[in-house]
Amino acid sequence: LRMLQVKLIVTGDDFGYCPRRNQGIVDCFLAGAISNVSLLVNGSAAADAAELARRYNIPIGLHANLSEGSPVCEVLKMDSSLLNQDGFFHGKMGFRTALSKGLLNMSEVKQELKAQVELFHELTGHLPPHMDGHQHVHVLPEVRHVFAEVLEEYGIKYTRVPIEPGLHNCDWIPPSLMDFYLGVEEDSFNTVDVFTKHGIRWPDIYIGLSTMGRNMSVSSIRSAIDSAILRLPAQAPQSSTVTIELMVHPGYPSVPPVGGCGEGPDDFSQSWERLHELQTLIKPELQSHYKSRNIQLCSFKDL
Repeated sequence: LRMLQVKLIVTGDDFGYCPRRNQGIVDCFLAGAISNVSLLVNGSAAADAAELARRYNIPIGLHANLSEGSPVCEVLKMDSSLLNQDGFFHGKMGFRTALSKGLLNMSEVKQELKAQVELFHELTGHLPPHMDGHQHVHVLPEVRHVFAEVLEEYGIKYTRVPIEPGLHNCDWIPPSLMDFYLGVEEDSFNTVDVFTKHGIRWPDIYIGLSTMGRNMSVSSIRSAIDSAILRLPAQAPQSSTVTIELMVHPGYPSVPPVGGCGEGPDDFSQSWERLHELQTLIKPELQSHYKSRNIQLCSFKDL
């Protein structure tokens, strides 16, 4: 591999989901294993998370959530196209179904996204330097336009475009999940022009689908990074810097009823897979791999 300068943003998603997730993310940050976090402002432990970020000086952005739990915009809590019969967001797949049937009102999507940016500002004292979407809702048709408008309006420069190099070769991902990932990839390809037009930027490389939960290991992270760098266009100058975002979900398993975004914690949050990610990320051999490859951990404001 050519000796590129690699800037790696390791983002812990779902900060604010529950106290045990917060604790795991902070432990990871203090161990030097993650360098950035993404806050769920409708998470049950969001205020606590913002306080922890302040205390430990953890770079923090916004994990915009339109699919899990309750909205933060007061008006939309009463009655809106974003809610199901139980008064909660439609869910990861339910949101996509409602969208494809034309049932979601985009002005309400915009209203909720703006309310989440405002609440983020209130909790942290600053606007988010980066903003992405929980369960990748931000790259969906229609939503992508509204999302881009909100970022431009607030001057939020960075986002995430989840197109993962080498995803198609990952034969360990079960078919149902792979179908979801390929949908995310297609939506992401169709989003590039929209985000570009609004002057929004994102790292050169995204990794995180193939390394989630039980699939995370030192070697899966290493090979994802190495193969992504190898796939870069060869015409890039030898001395250039490459930026990568690695999306991770470390934490200690949630214990119901504590946690979640209004409905209590989901299965993934209660599973051992969060802890497995935490334990993998803090392994010294991963840190020494970064050093050997000239990989420097940083956050969006260091780009």
